[in-house]
Amino acid sequence: MVHVLSSRVLLRPRDPQVSRDFYGKTLGLPVYREFGTGPERGTVYFLGGGFLEVSGRSDGLPTAALRLWMQVADCEAAHNELSGRGAHVLRPPLQEAWGLIEMWIADPDGHQIVLTEVPGDHPLRYRP
Repeated sequence: MVHVLSSRVLLRPRDPQVSRDFYGKTLGLPVYREFGTGPERGTVYFLGGGFLEVSGRSDGLPTAALRLWMQVADCEAAHNELSGRGAHVLRPPLQEAWGLIEMWIADPDGHQIVLTEVPGDHPLRYRP
């Protein structure tokens, strides 16, 4: 088994500054570290139990094979806050058949982000 010490998702945006503004200002993710200089410099954000690195540049289109999943305390509050900051909301908060509340947004390149709330009475809150 590989002993993983740390990990992160790497994101190569079309416009690095627009993506840094989205993840840092619109989503309000705190910065873990920054490296390099110039427009393609890297910024690593805290992402709950992981990290998201926005660095470099890509001319490619977003893929449906990649989605970011972020658990939040309150989807409705996140919806109100992010809508007010101009985030592109793909779907407002809805309770899924499996009991979680999910809303979907897109980053500036169109990558989908799922914001999920685990309700207080959901089985994921309890350990048998």
